[in-house]
Amino acid sequence: MKHHEGHSVGRVGWLRAAVLGANDGLLSTGSLILGVAAASAGRSSILITGVAGLVAGAMSMAAGEYVSVSSQADAEKADLALEKRELSQNVGAERRELAGIYEARGVSPDIAAIVADQLMAKDALAAHARDELGISEVTAARPVQAAMASAASFSVGALFPLLMVVVSPTALLTPLVAVGSLVFLAVLGAVGARAGGAKILRATVRVTFWGALAMAVTAGIGKLFGVVAA
Repeated sequence: MKHHEGHSVGRVGWLRAAVLGANDGLLSTGSLILGVAAASAGRSSILITGVAGLVAGAMSMAAGEYVSVSSQADAEKADLALEKRELSQNVGAERRELAGIYEARGVSPDIAAIVADQLMAKDALAAHARDELGISEVTAARPVQAAMASAASFSVGALFPLLMVVVSPTALLTPLVAVGSLVFLAVLGAVGARAGGAKILRATVRVTFWGALAMAVTAGIGKLFGVVAA
């Protein structure tokens, strides 16, 4: 029977972008809504501000993630091109280098040389990319995937506080948005920790604490400006 292990490393690229996007969408939009609401703005103004924050934030997340991951992809391509050139110019030295890597991991010199020969005979560049540079198909940078995941997850996260504005009574809008956003943040933190194999309680407490702090500061600034404007 084939042995299968469900590791998290294969999900690390899109998972990081998705969790970051959802948390950012929820926190930034929720904080924006609370700040505007604290300044005594009407429901329509709060909704317009929230929708504008959703659109702008999603586009910003997508662009930022694409540029960031593209830079990583460019660096990986440059390293692969250099390695390909080295393989074409001095394959003997590259074979010894690969064997040395296996020896450093505990393989005997004779076996390390055999392994290096066999792997390089199959795909020399892939062997050096994986074992020398740490680049593999699983962990390779994917800019478009990361950008789309960030934009989509930001939008999903930002929808929660917007929906709270729609369904909340005017008198209870601020506390309901604040509590609802913190609950959603805690859930996202737990889901992200679960998917990534991290400790759920620690991740949940961490994201909830910083979310509450951000919302409190934003609401306080909105309240201050509301008083000044009045």
